[in-house]
Amino acid sequence: MSTPERLIESTRELLWERGYVGTSPKAILERSGAGQGSMYHHFKGKPDLALAAIRRTAEELQAAAEAVLGAPGTPYERIEGYLRREREVLRGCPVGRLTMDPEIVASEELRAPVDETLDWLRERLAGIVEEGKEQGQFAPALDGEEIAATIVATVQGGYVLARASGSPAAFDTGVRGLLALLRPTV
Repeated sequence: MSTPERLIESTRELLWERGYVGTSPKAILERSGAGQGSMYHHFKGKPDLALAAIRRTAEELQAAAEAVLGAPGTPYERIEGYLRREREVLRGCPVGRLTMDPEIVASEELRAPVDETLDWLRERLAGIVEEGKEQGQFAPALDGEEIAATIVATVQGGYVLARASGSPAAFDTGVRGLLALLRPTV
């Protein structure tokens, strides 16, 4: 792996573990095994490197979600696949956790890939809900955008509850409850 790649990957891990403030240039260099000054040779500084790391994390999250949401199956099965896909629940969402970081929220540039990813996910889910309504699988009264927001909120809230309790059970309970509400009656 090249030095810039090691720096990006190390920054991604540290942002997930410690947040932006807790991710110091020294910690990045130690984790990556890169030499002193490497970060500034390849990136303008910590914000530039963090942006590259956040973008990479956002791209990977979108790809993982799309792999399930774009898979064959009914709209319900695809949403169920997304909700039940394997996650590191106790670590939280690598993108969602960034929304709790005041430095990232305060920076329009650093926040943009986070916001774009969550917008993409809500839009993708809303489209699947609308598809399910057209097929008669979901009740006609359901609003695709509202259900999509509920799905994202269940996942993100499930991470918080699981981390607070130290157990993925709370996440799993939220997923089961939402799926029970969405389950087709036909």
